[in-house]
Amino acid sequence: MDFINRVVKFRKGSTQSGGSDPPDAVEARASVPGEAAAYEEVDLGTNAGGGGPANYGAHASSPVVEMQKVIGANGETTAAQGECEDEFTVEQAVEAIGFGRFQIQISALTGLAWMADATEMMLLSILSPELRCLWNLERWQEALITTVVFIGMFISSTLWGKICDKFGRRKGLIFCSVWLCYYGFLSSFSPTYIWILLLRGLVGFGIGGVPQSITLYAEFLPSKARGMCVVFIEVFWAIGTVIEVLLALVVMPTLGWKYLLFFSAIPVLIFVICCKWLPESARYHVACGNQDKAHAILKEVALCNNKPMPLGKLKIENVSMRGKYKDLFKTKELAITTVLLLFIWFANAFCYYGLVLLSTELFASGNTCARGEQQKEGLECRDACKSLDRSDYISLLWTTFAEFPGVVLTFLIIELIGRKLTMAVEFFGFAIFTFLLFICSTRNILTFFLFAARAFISGAFQAAYVYTPEVYPTATRALGMGACSGVARIGAILTPFVAQVLLGYSPSLAISTYGVVALIATAACMLLPIETKNREMMTAARRPSHSKP
Repeated sequence: MDFINRVVKFRKGSTQSGGSDPPDAVEARASVPGEAAAYEEVDLGTNAGGGGPANYGAHASSPVVEMQKVIGANGETTAAQGECEDEFTVEQAVEAIGFGRFQIQISALTGLAWMADATEMMLLSILSPELRCLWNLERWQEALITTVVFIGMFISSTLWGKICDKFGRRKGLIFCSVWLCYYGFLSSFSPTYIWILLLRGLVGFGIGGVPQSITLYAEFLPSKARGMCVVFIEVFWAIGTVIEVLLALVVMPTLGWKYLLFFSAIPVLIFVICCKWLPESARYHVACGNQDKAHAILKEVALCNNKPMPLGKLKIENVSMRGKYKDLFKTKELAITTVLLLFIWFANAFCYYGLVLLSTELFASGNTCARGEQQKEGLECRDACKSLDRSDYISLLWTTFAEFPGVVLTFLIIELIGRKLTMAVEFFGFAIFTFLLFICSTRNILTFFLFAARAFISGAFQAAYVYTPEVYPTATRALGMGACSGVARIGAILTPFVAQVLLGYSPSLAISTYGVVALIATAACMLLPIETKNREMMTAARRPSHSKP
């Protein structure tokens, strides 16, 4: 009887709240005590064919009556589904079920993965200076500790995307998390410089798969909530960086860097344990042609959210070839999007990590006005070995808080003005405050410019995480995310040579480089041919269509 309660509550999407009900539906609903009061209308958006209440009765009444007979005879629901002539897509099911307890649960799981990623990344800015002093490393050797992590991420990002498209988002995410956890703990036992390079490079290889958590997360979100929810995940990243700095503040002066590495791997271990509750994507199963598995997952989501499942048969779009690079350029519209998006991700990582390094260098010199011998003396002074002390950790903590304004700004405007314009506005804002660094000012004003620039670029980065899984079809979504993430790592690998090396020769040229790259990225965002706001997440690439801006 519980199934009847759920099914008869569902009404065809084109039925208006004030319209009359089909006679059979009224009769069926009347047979269930108390059901009339609990009747709920769900809009699937299936009225493209013009089927209103009259059209509903023409073909829907018979399946409802037949369904009652089948359920009353043997309690089974599968036979009833076979009798129903209507079909619904996974997109329509996700939209009808909406946002509820299930999405809150998967938000927590995705946020935990993001937090674990943040602790491993924030660790880089703390570990390198300490090892330089302990092992008497040269500057380039210190920088290589960070570089090998990004090289590992660059190598693996696209590979993890292919794995997730071929074998499932859940399997790929669990595999990369186990890998990251294992080598994260193992790196805490590194006896020499060569070992730390090798093991941290393998850690970077695992980190390259973590962005696939956003792919899985976005595929369970209704379109109206997708943008704000993905942006909200950035809060977990900021929390993870804060936790890492606080952990370093306690552990480094007392226990040392090996314990910091060990404790920093614990969030990944917690996520691995929680993966037992991580579902596979229904969209992935639809792309694979697994109708029963996809329907079972959607039913679980509906039950968790206490919402009715759509009547009818789940429409399957079997995509035989998944995870192929050429599919990223399958149509002209998608090819242009891919090329522009690869540069946007490159610019995001280049500017974001460059600003983090640039902040340290500029704080050390006081401003951007140092020239000639004074500048050389400053560089020589900074070249001396110095471990981070309590005041340095507190300054690092304040720098981390610059992430939150970017999240708030993106959260407020991404559903208002769209994904493309959000990225463009935030890249432009970053460029403006970067060029303002040319002004000879006090340390407080310099700090304000740097924090504002970081807020804008962190927001642009998160907006790219919203746009990318939305623009690619299910068959290549993880691959597209992996390819973009991989190209972003090229930007992260190159940016130390600008923020640290080029800055030593010409601060003006180094700062200008970041400003110009951001302006080009602004133009690239505006040239994107597809706006994904309120856009359906497709299973396979289709011919170009005009989407609402």
